[in-house]
Amino acid sequence: MTRAFSPATSTGTTGDASQTLFGFNHEHLNITTGPRSGLTIIIAVHNTVLGPALGGCRVWNYATTDEAVADALRLASGMTSKNALAGLAAGGGKSVIALAPGQKLTGEQRRDAFLDLGDAVEALGGAYLTAEDVGTTADDMAVVAERTAHAVGLPADQGGLGDPGDFTARGVHAALLEALRRTHGEADARGRKITIVGLGHVGSALARRLADEGAVLTLSDINEGKRELANDLGASWVLPAEAHRVPADVFMPAGVGGMLSPTVIDELDTVAVVGPANNQLAEANGAEQLAGRGILYAPDYLVNAGGVLYLGAAGDLEEKLTRIDAIGSTLAQVFDEASAQGITTVAAADRIVEGMLAK
Repeated sequence: MTRAFSPATSTGTTGDASQTLFGFNHEHLNITTGPRSGLTIIIAVHNTVLGPALGGCRVWNYATTDEAVADALRLASGMTSKNALAGLAAGGGKSVIALAPGQKLTGEQRRDAFLDLGDAVEALGGAYLTAEDVGTTADDMAVVAERTAHAVGLPADQGGLGDPGDFTARGVHAALLEALRRTHGEADARGRKITIVGLGHVGSALARRLADEGAVLTLSDINEGKRELANDLGASWVLPAEAHRVPADVFMPAGVGGMLSPTVIDELDTVAVVGPANNQLAEANGAEQLAGRGILYAPDYLVNAGGVLYLGAAGDLEEKLTRIDAIGSTLAQVFDEASAQGITTVAAADRIVEGMLAK
């Protein structure tokens, strides 16, 4: 069964309910029970003013369907900002394959789930392009591509661009250097104390690069097995619940969203937050709270745009790398706007996005 809501076009109760329940003005919300997998599949399209919505598919465990829908809507909104700030001719969207608490997606059900996702994407007629995100891989996108042409990030041996994780990490590094320039006067990680929480593909790539550059690293992950990476890099290891209290020049959230709760922000021992995790701020006023403590915040949807630039930007690899490295320059504009207007960096980034969409 599929439920579709189109707040931007509907004058009926479904559109009104979508806006009232979730507080978002999205163009489309599609909720499907996969006929093969039996799983709930959600596609949220936030804005297509700049082009078809581009955003990955997340596989995650949720306590309720409402929780999964809210996550998809929030992530889709973030993708509008990310793609706009990256200068892409793409709007914002996101898909979620919702699992029950403790459930794992394996074997034939995994293949079925991505076939179901492919059908759901195809039903939108090109308004949304999917890709990898948390819990998904290039091989999963190859399965999606069996049912729709609107999937990117397929394996390289199948004509795709492969996993964009390394390019996401490259963009985060460019943002980190700009933040260090603002807070310490020099765009150099050598000798700087940096805490990374979340050692997936992107977090691990950042840790290795920063270790090579001479940063003093503290690493953390809910997976104790990641401690081996800390040992290999000569980094300190700390439990996730304690990581934000470790004195650091830069704190880097690189795991799941919502890490920066009011309590965590109040206890943060750092002067800057720059990380690839989506939806880092647990509360809407998180940016104000960070600014009030004098902590420079780099908006996550700009910091982690390297992956979508790799997948969605025109040109050859060198041209894409140039645009990814320019994330630092765009972040500098955000910092300048925030300083000049006396507003948070999130508000400054939102103003820039609003201007792009208005054009």
